[in-house]
Amino acid sequence: MTNKELYEAVFMDALDLVDRKALQGLEFQGHPNWDSVGHMQLISALEDAFDITIDPDDMIGLASYEKGQEIVRRYGIEL
Repeated sequence: MTNKELYEAVFMDALDLVDRKALQGLEFQGHPNWDSVGHMQLISALEDAFDITIDPDDMIGLASYEKGQEIVRRYGIEL
């Protein structure tokens, strides 16, 4: 599994999504499962999957699927 596939899988699993199409344009609070609790579950899942510790500022900044890709790249993960 590539890092990009893993990134997608983390979002799908953490937010309990069933369709990959839902990822494009997905934003915080733009889906019922991406509320504040879902956000912390997503952060935890990303940290576990990529063996990183996400800075609090980046936690706050992770406001969309696309922004999350930028943030993960900051930690040396190639997607």
